[in-house]
Amino acid sequence: MTNRRQFLKSSLAAVGGVVMLGPSWSRANNPGSSGQARWAFLSDTHVPADPQNNYRGFYPYQNLQKVMTQMAADLPEGLVITGDLARLEGLPGDYANAKKLLAPITEKRPVCVGLGNHDHRENFLAAFAKPGGAKPGGDKQAVQGKHVVVADTGPVRLIVLDSLLYSNKVAGLLGRNQRNWLQSALSDGDDKPTMLFFHHTLGDGDGDLLDVPRLFEIIKPATQVKALVFGHSHVYSFKEFEGVHLINLPASGYNFNDNQPVGWVEAGLRTDGADFTLHAVGGNTQADDTKKALRWRS
Repeated sequence: MTNRRQFLKSSLAAVGGVVMLGPSWSRANNPGSSGQARWAFLSDTHVPADPQNNYRGFYPYQNLQKVMTQMAADLPEGLVITGDLARLEGLPGDYANAKKLLAPITEKRPVCVGLGNHDHRENFLAAFAKPGGAKPGGDKQAVQGKHVVVADTGPVRLIVLDSLLYSNKVAGLLGRNQRNWLQSALSDGDDKPTMLFFHHTLGDGDGDLLDVPRLFEIIKPATQVKALVFGHSHVYSFKEFEGVHLINLPASGYNFNDNQPVGWVEAGLRTDGADFTLHAVGGNTQADDTKKALRWRS
């Protein structure tokens, strides 16, 4: 088995539990069926129980309000949140507020919520009481100890994985059960372009995803996997490794560095690639409304 640190230094050195929320949703009403799907990607909302809670001058509750207002004005076909929905420990009050803020979208569109290291699985599931959710917008998978959703947007398949290891500790892990499930799903599936989502970053630090080499051993030969999408670092960036796009989403709650935006990403998904548009609601807004076009590996 490849040593993790050696693998990352030679390749990626530069560089969560899921439920499907929302109404009953039919592909018959999905414009993505005609060749392009328009989804929203969001990460690190850090919604607090106290709406006045703030960090570095940012108010995560108000930021998510702004994001939801923008999305509600021109609804995407669905939304993926790649973890850290809650402020720090995944308290019941955090999720009560998050559920309220997400309602304008969950009432009309499928929403896949990943669990990050600042989430708490039991509190999250208790707040969002119906984890089966919208179908065929997203199908919950049977993975022991994890929650995984597969959503078919039309041109692209979205697989949202669970990298939550411990609440309020930084490291992440997919784990053997989930990796075995993923390998089987990719081996047994078709060649539809596929994007994988999880919370943790791909570096070699103790707070990153701890089983990155094992993940790449699975996806390297699975050429239908075109991109990995994650959050955790509160950085917006695009990188590439052996043809697989690595998309680090900005945080919507707050940034760690003044040069980073705070906001969300709108994605136009196609069979041959995707276009990503940044919507910055705070932080460094200079790149607001800028677009990044990617082509999928063959």
